[in-house]
Amino acid sequence: MTEAILLREDDKGIATLTLNDPARLNALSDAMLAALSAEFARLASDRTVRVVVLRGAGRCFCAGHDLKEMQAGRAAPDKGKAYFTDLFNRCAAVMQAIPALPQPVIAQVHGVAVAAGCQLVASCDMAVAASTARFGVNGVNIGLFCATPMVALTRNVAPKAAFELLTTGRLIEADEAQSLGLVNRIADMEELEAETAELARTVAAKLNPAIRIGKRAFYDQLGLSLAEAYAHAGAVMVENMLLRDTDEGISAFLEKRSPDWQV
Repeated sequence: MTEAILLREDDKGIATLTLNDPARLNALSDAMLAALSAEFARLASDRTVRVVVLRGAGRCFCAGHDLKEMQAGRAAPDKGKAYFTDLFNRCAAVMQAIPALPQPVIAQVHGVAVAAGCQLVASCDMAVAASTARFGVNGVNIGLFCATPMVALTRNVAPKAAFELLTTGRLIEADEAQSLGLVNRIADMEELEAETAELARTVAAKLNPAIRIGKRAFYDQLGLSLAEAYAHAGAVMVENMLLRDTDEGISAFLEKRSPDWQV
């Protein structure tokens, strides 16, 4: 029996999704995009999951789009225009589903994360990388500027750094990725899973409604002017303050005891 292209394992409020197509370096094929889209839709309404970890099976995290599949699309009478348009629209929807999820999503990266694979890392809320991991938006090396990966990348790193990566196609090591803001933490390969799990458990232990409110507010305020951002954030703080468990958390802190949270 063929194993699923995307695996999910839940443990104590943490859902771990594994891109499971190692023979194709976990490429974002039509099947992989469909599987991710379906799983993100399920997670969006799953109140039992507090944090999501996204990782890859085999030698790497994700090597980007499936180039063989893309080239096959050229056989259509329109030379692939309709297929390519649909492909990039579907991929964009998957990338946008990640910040839209109520749960924080952590990328656990090893091997390479390049082109759309780097886009996937940049779309996650946080990333933990093996010290040997490498990142890049290297489509330009084969004549394809990584325009859609650029969208996520430029929301993580400084514009000049992003532009250099996009136009040179060079790969960067984990320490440079961290210095640019693409990666939060670096661990030796043998400690990667434990380091990611520690971060996931830390976030999962916080008041879940507060994290969900906060993640939504984090992305909502990014596109606003300073005054609009403060107005929006103030309303979010009011919403958060009115939660029963926030009242309990503050009272417990003042009374020097552990909070009795109900969620």
